Amino acid sequence: MTAVVSLGCDRFSRARPEFVMSDADSFPLGAATTLAELADDPHPRLALLRAHEPVSWLPELDGWLVTRRDLALSVMRDAETFTVDDPRFSTAQVVGPSMLSLDGDPHSRHREAFTAPFRPREVYDGFASFIEEETDRLVTALEPAGACELRRAFAGPLAVAVVTHALGLFDTPAATVLSWYDAIVKSVSDITAGHEAGPAGTAAYRQFRAAVEATVAEQDPSSLLVSAAGRLALPEVASNAAVLMFGGIETTEGMITNALLQLLQHPDQLDLVREDPRLLDGAIEESLRLEPGAAVVDRYATRDTVLGQTAIRRGDLVSVSLTGANRDPDVFSDPDRFDVRRKNTRLQLAFAHGPHYCLAAHLARLETRIALQRLLQRLPGLRLDRDRPTAPHGLVFRKVPALHVLWHKPA
Repeated sequence: MTAVVSLGCDRFSRARPEFVMSDADSFPLGAATTLAELADDPHPRLALLRAHEPVSWLPELDGWLVTRRDLALSVMRDAETFTVDDPRFSTAQVVGPSMLSLDGDPHSRHREAFTAPFRPREVYDGFASFIEEETDRLVTALEPAGACELRRAFAGPLAVAVVTHALGLFDTPAATVLSWYDAIVKSVSDITAGHEAGPAGTAAYRQFRAAVEATVAEQDPSSLLVSAAGRLALPEVASNAAVLMFGGIETTEGMITNALLQLLQHPDQLDLVREDPRLLDGAIEESLRLEPGAAVVDRYATRDTVLGQTAIRRGDLVSVSLTGANRDPDVFSDPDRFDVRRKNTRLQLAFAHGPHYCLAAHLARLETRIALQRLLQRLPGLRLDRDRPTAPHGLVFRKVPALHVLWHKPA
């Protein structure tokens, strides 16, 4: 459940024609880069930017794009200079301040209230059995068909079930949680695009917040919301729970489907994993490196500064391309190759870095590992449906729109 990522920072245009004109001249590759290209097949363009303009001004972004790993780390580590705490941050406009949109002491206070359940041992003890049971239930329902679209039939429902369990919303149907998620994310996306958000997102968040408050009132000690309420006010518990919901559904669904796609597209690597199941963790990390579920994280410059050799002005949007940083050839040899035995694959930045490193990274890894183990064990001959090809897509969140697969039906 990769929760602490930028869920769409508002990129509305700002009046700065002279500066933008000079930047277009100074950064020709950035000036020629389109958001559509970055959403569709970003890797060739990111490689060019990383090699020649590692901090580049993109007029279509109305901000800077950072593609080199060392510079990406510099931005994410330095919350005093590059902050998320900015009124343009659209998620906060919908759900209020949270660990996602705060820095410094306020960020620490919000984050620490949720930290304990997401430590490695606590994650395994608290979630492994549930994930195994839910995964087996979903696979059992799929087995007889011999074919399905796995993102909607498996990865999405699993992600929703785990989020609902993690938040302790035990009496709330998964379909209801998903409807809240869809409406809230739609409002965030509208604001990000510069449009006025409709009433559906506000209504959904009101219902979600009521469910959070009811869960806290029940005082079930197994709910992380109850423990967080001992340190935060109820509105703060709700806003952070919404952030956890975003990450747990959106990016974990993408993490599962992207990893399975990589394995099925590379039969030689899949054979290695089948021969030595211990390599599955390496396969997951490699998939995160090649196609992180969250492609970018956004920050805002709090002062005039220099990044690399580039002057950044106070107030500028600075987007870090995790996708670009993860294929930096100075760190990863043959960076476009999927290699489940790569020695340094854990240097990938799919979970971000610094104070906003993903709170639930351990849970996301556990959920993906169990999901892939069960799919590979229980669906013999699992393979891509070659008549329905697919590829990851998305500017901020990258995942396959659909993952059609086939397997041998049980006798």
